Amino acid sequence: MNTLRVIVADDERLMREQLCQRLQEVAPHIDIVAQARNGSEAVALTAQHQPDVVFLDIRMPGLSGIEAAQAISQLPTWDETGTTPWAGCEMVFVTAYDQYAVAAFEQGVVDYVLKPAEHERLALTLQRLQDRLEARLQQRHSAADASMMPLHTPSMHRLLQQLSRQLASPAPVAAAPAPLQWIQATVGNSIQLIPIDEVLFFMSDDKYTRVQTATQQALIRTPIKELLNTVDMDKFWQIHRSTLVNTRAIAKVTRDHRGRQIVSLVGCDETLEVSRSFAGLFKGM
Repeated sequence: MNTLRVIVADDERLMREQLCQRLQEVAPHIDIVAQARNGSEAVALTAQHQPDVVFLDIRMPGLSGIEAAQAISQLPTWDETGTTPWAGCEMVFVTAYDQYAVAAFEQGVVDYVLKPAEHERLALTLQRLQDRLEARLQQRHSAADASMMPLHTPSMHRLLQQLSRQLASPAPVAAAPAPLQWIQATVGNSIQLIPIDEVLFFMSDDKYTRVQTATQQALIRTPIKELLNTVDMDKFWQIHRSTLVNTRAIAKVTRDHRGRQIVSLVGCDETLEVSRSFAGLFKGM
């Protein structure tokens, strides 16, 4: 087996150290490059060390494991020179709550480990991770364009959205709230209710998020990271750190002379750039 570079994140020191110890007992090829005490540290250490796998405790102060996973999924995998020094990482949720674990496992997007971590379960998880990483490496080598690697997929975003809602709910098994149907936005000097289906895309800057329809432009104060937890991710895909696009409004996706994916929209002359971190959404291009 190839060496797996791993980060372990848990706010409980004893649980964190126990997991590290058991990982190394199960797989001597594990290299634990860092340990994080909370979600914010997990994101920062992932950006710094660029590991193969991050083990995230779901319940942590500050950023939860789910919120940390959302942030990690948006970390850039390309540097300024256009090379690909890091192919992104797999994520494993560590939890004492079966409802979260089952949801993650059944969708097959990420793996999970129940506390306390058992040796047999860790061995199975590590084998699955190794298989997925090898498959991604082969895909990267065989692809004409390495950006086709589907690091950020709609299924991953939907899963993290679902788990985030479950984590915020006080009930053990609470139904997820219905996706947002209307946007209350500022248009000129007035406030308007805009049906979510009419929105072509959302685009954020430092202060506001632009809401673009076929006929008008409006502004809201809700950032993209909050919209991710309220819109229907079957209808809206994140194609850039600051952009959500209505999939029904996508007319076509082309490449410019620099190889960047460009989204053309129905009913709008404006085009949207797909960042390389999200290029896997259109892996067939």
